[in-house]
Amino acid sequence: METIQLNLKKSQFINIFRSMNDMDKLEIYKELKKTLFLNRFENLLKSLKTENLSWEDITKEVETVRKERLTPMLTI
Repeated sequence: METIQLNLKKSQFINIFRSMNDMDKLEIYKELKKTLFLNRFENLLKSLKTENLSWEDITKEVETVRKERLTPMLTI
């Protein structure tokens, strides 16, 4: 597969994008969405990574939430 390298200013790219038909724009949008989602998800995982959380802590929290959900809500 041959590759082509383009050097464009951001404004040039935006102008090219604006001139595209809707199907091409949608294709680019879908690719951006996948990439951005993966990057955001990876960043979220990194930010939540901790050595201070054990399976016991997780299990306790899950059980607490389950009990709260099973307890019928009282209405006045």
